[in-house]
Amino acid sequence: MRKKFIVAAILLLCAGSASVFARESIESLGFSLDTVWLFIGSILVFIMQAGFALVETGLTRAKSAANITMKNVMDFCFGAIVYWAVGWGFMYGKDSLGGLIGADQFFHSPMNLDIEAGNFYRTWFFQAVFAATSATIVSGAMAERTQFKSYLIYSCVISALIYPVSGHWIWGDGWLAKLGFHDFAGSTVVHSVGGWAAFTGAAVLGPRMGKYIKGADGKISVKAFPGHNIPYAALGVLLLFFGWFGFNGASTGAATIAEGGVWSGLAVGRVAVTTCLAASAGAVAALLFSWIWFKKPDVSMTLNGLLAGLVAITAPCAVVSPGASIAIGLIAGVLVVLAVEFIDKAIKVDDPVGAVSVHCVCGIFGTIAVGVWGNVDGVAVGLLHGGGLAQLGVQLAGVVSVGGWAVLVSLILFLAIRMIFGLRVSPREELVGLDLSEHKSEAYAGFQIFSNM
Repeated sequence: MRKKFIVAAILLLCAGSASVFARESIESLGFSLDTVWLFIGSILVFIMQAGFALVETGLTRAKSAANITMKNVMDFCFGAIVYWAVGWGFMYGKDSLGGLIGADQFFHSPMNLDIEAGNFYRTWFFQAVFAATSATIVSGAMAERTQFKSYLIYSCVISALIYPVSGHWIWGDGWLAKLGFHDFAGSTVVHSVGGWAAFTGAAVLGPRMGKYIKGADGKISVKAFPGHNIPYAALGVLLLFFGWFGFNGASTGAATIAEGGVWSGLAVGRVAVTTCLAASAGAVAALLFSWIWFKKPDVSMTLNGLLAGLVAITAPCAVVSPGASIAIGLIAGVLVVLAVEFIDKAIKVDDPVGAVSVHCVCGIFGTIAVGVWGNVDGVAVGLLHGGGLAQLGVQLAGVVSVGGWAVLVSLILFLAIRMIFGLRVSPREELVGLDLSEHKSEAYAGFQIFSNM
C-alpha cells in the first residue's frame, strides 16, 4: 500500500511538472511567435518608406528627384535616433499631467534578457517605423522648394515631440484613450498628424514658382506641374499597398494572445480583408469619379484614391465589416479627388503630391468612420448600428484636439525655422532644381529630360 502511494505521488508530481513545463513552453512559444509577427509587420511598414520615396519622386519634377530621395532616407535615420532618445518616453512613458504626456523611459536601454525587455525592443521597432511614416508625409507637400537642412530639423521634431505626444493621448493610455477614442492603426495618430503638419508647412512655405499666375484681368490661373515619372509613382503606391498589410495587420500587437476570448490571429485575418477591400474600393471610386469629372481616367488621382482608401480604413479596420470597409473606401476615393481640387484651386495651397488630401482629409474621415460603422470589442458603437452619437462625439473630439496640437506646434516650428535658418531655397535655386542647388548632383546625370524654365 505504501509503495502504491509513493508511486502515485511520483506520478502526480511528474504530471504536475509536465503541466507546468507545457504551460511555460506554450507561453514561451506564443511570445516568440508574437515577436516574429511584430517583426515581420515592422519590416513591411519599413518598406513603405521606399514606397513614399517613389510616389513623391514620380509625382514631382525630375530636377528635384535626388533631393526627395534623400529626404525619405534621412528622415527615417534621424527620426529613429530621436525617437529612441526621447520620443518613446513621451509616447509610452509613465502617464503624467493628466494623460497629456509620458514622463520616463527616455534613452531606454534594458540589457537584461527577460520578457519586459523583449517586449520593449519589439514594440519600439514597430513604433519607430510608424514615427518615420508620420514624418515623411510632410516631404511631398513641401517638395521642390524646401531647404534640406530645414527639412531635417522638422523631421527630428515630429519624431521626437509632435507625433509622440498626441500618440500618448491615444496609444499611451492618455486622456483620449480614457475617453474611449478608437484609432486601431493610426488614421489620426500617424496620418492626420503628418497631414496637418504637411498642410501647415506648405502654407507657410508658399507655392512653387509659377504655380499661381495672376493675369491682366486680375484672375489667378492655376498651372499644373505634371509628375515626371508616373510608373515610379505607381510602383510606390503598390509598395505602400503591400506594406500596409503590416501597418494594419501587425497593429494587433500579437498573433497568438487571447484577449477577451478573441485570439489576435483571428483579428489579423479580418484586418487584412478590410484593408484590401477599402484600398480597392478607393482606387475604383477615384478612377470613376475622375473619369466623369475630367472626361479621362486620371492616373495620379486613381493612385491617390487607393492610398485614400488605405488611410481611411486604418482606424476602423478591426471594428468594421467587409461591406462597411468597401463603403469607407468608396467615400474616401471620391473625397480625395474633391480635396485635391479644393486645396489646389480654392484655397491655393500648393501640395505637389496630394499628401494633405490623402493623409489629413482621409485620415479624419477614417477616424470618424469608427463612430459611424464601428463595432468595438463586440459592442455596436457606430451610428448606423444603433450605437448613438457617443462614440462619434469622442472621435470628433480626438480629431479636433490632435489637429489643433499638430497645427499649433508645426506652425510655431516652421515660423521659427524660417526666421532662424531659412525655410525656402532662393528663386534661382528653385529654378535650377534642388538636386543641383542642394546636393550638387543629379538624379539623371547625363540625361537632359527636363526644362528648368
